[in-house]
Amino acid sequence: MTSLFDNTRNYTLGDAELDLIGTREKLAQWRCKGVGPAFYKLGKKVIYRGIDLNVWADAQRKQPSPE
Repeated sequence: MTSLFDNTRNYTLGDAELDLIGTREKLAQWRCKGVGPAFYKLGKKVIYRGIDLNVWADAQRKQPSPE
C-alpha cells in the first residue's frame, strides 16, 4: 500500500500535505460529488485520516500499458 501520508495522523483543510492530491477547492468539489478520499465532517471542520488518504491514493494508481 502507498504511504504518501502518515497513517496515524489526521489532516485538516489547510495542511500543506493535502496539496499532494488536490487544492482546497478540488477537495470540496469531490466531497460534494461523493468522490475522493473518505473524510469526517465535524461541524464545519473536515478531517481526513492518513490511512484513508493512503487507501484512496493507492486506488488511484495506474499501471502503464505496454506498447
